[in-house]
Amino acid sequence: MPWPTWQEAATAAVVLTVLSLALRRVDRRDARVVAAFAQEVALISFLYMLWRLARQLPLLHEEGAIERGQWIFDFQRAIHLPSELSMEQWLVKHHWLAELTVDYYATVHVPGLLCFLVWLWVRHRDQYPRWRNALAITTGFCLFIRFVRVSPPRLTPGHGFWDLSAQLGRDIYGPVGTGASDQFAAMPSIHIAWACIVAFGIWHCANSRWRFIGPLHLVLTFWAVMATANHWWLDGLVAVGLVVLALFIDDGARKVAAAWRARRSPLEQPSGAENDPDPELVPTS
Repeated sequence: MPWPTWQEAATAAVVLTVLSLALRRVDRRDARVVAAFAQEVALISFLYMLWRLARQLPLLHEEGAIERGQWIFDFQRAIHLPSELSMEQWLVKHHWLAELTVDYYATVHVPGLLCFLVWLWVRHRDQYPRWRNALAITTGFCLFIRFVRVSPPRLTPGHGFWDLSAQLGRDIYGPVGTGASDQFAAMPSIHIAWACIVAFGIWHCANSRWRFIGPLHLVLTFWAVMATANHWWLDGLVAVGLVVLALFIDDGARKVAAAWRARRSPLEQPSGAENDPDPELVPTS
């Protein structure tokens, strides 16, 4: 099934925003819940629209991408990071595992992120804004950095990498310049960025033994993007750093907003109340 276009995402964002505004006028609890949910889906649709739209900007060009990929290869060897080539060469010797790895790379990152957001919304709605904001900030960083063109391992010649998914008959991206994703926007890895948000969020919010699913997803995503030669280790490490930075930014913004509100109306509400969710929209245990 093809990815939705930016026009379809934009239409969804507008329709859901209008629906949210209309339902907020209805004085019923279920209407307010649907309105809040529609507003969040509208935001995700808007972020997806920006992601799809960014690759069509005339600012994108391929000059220097391969040279930067070569530089990353040399830099990683200098600091003794694990070799993506060795990982790929080992993986191709185990056909069934190679198939699973390619499938994981191609299919899990977006559904995994969406399931995480729905889980937060249903089970930990008080925590939802923090991780939603981290997602928005991190994705914004990724969209900005992508204008510095970097080739992934499989498009960097001279080292023996090949496109594993194409070799297995799963040509995910197709010819360069086509498809939903920009193949010379390897830095940072948005796969790793989104998996990191899922991993940190589940580990922070879950209180059961199943919380290990989040970190496991991040480890498997690291393996999938490196062993298939779709990203460098450095692409993933930068993505993790951006998620940490996004969380710091969100926490700082919340503290500044709380201090500003407390200064303007110190008697209006108790300290910390500004971060409390709407009691009507929080599930009760």
